[in-house]
Amino acid sequence: MKNIRNWVKPLFIVVSGCCLLPLSPATMALAESPLLVATTTTFNSIGVKQAIYYFTLQVPANSREPVQKVTFTQRQGLEQIGFDEKGSYAFVGTPGRKGESLAIALATNDRQNQTTTVTFNQPLAPGQTVTIALRPFRNPIYEGVYLFELAALTSSPSTQSQSIGIGRLQFYQD
Repeated sequence: MKNIRNWVKPLFIVVSGCCLLPLSPATMALAESPLLVATTTTFNSIGVKQAIYYFTLQVPANSREPVQKVTFTQRQGLEQIGFDEKGSYAFVGTPGRKGESLAIALATNDRQNQTTTVTFNQPLAPGQTVTIALRPFRNPIYEGVYLFELAALTSSPSTQSQSIGIGRLQFYQD
């Protein structure tokens, strides 16, 4: 019992001290990053060409940096899903309550890592709920679960991307 007391007290002091360290502005911006709140699709049957994938994000009101880009990296699925730039769009609100349209540019930066980047012409202001609607060329032909990791990037070059959630879509054979 005495041996435990000998290392618990110094450990407590070190851990308590770490909690009191000031946060850098870059760390604080990341701590208040957006959050993926919902992922849905209009069609979950395999091979459908008219589907739209909705990814709804909330940007906290106390966020220090506006969001400029969101990256989508496919992490699971038997087939790589490609997106149509012309058919993809974004808007303020949710799929059931669409608001103002937001201008975006869509780029597939890295086919090997299955990453697509959505860049907003105007950064997303704190306090907004925004939905990104990605139109695939078609749903995958293989049924199963497909996961997309989303990361947010600010317009500031000093901050790193921050993972904001995993979007899950499941496709079925009719």
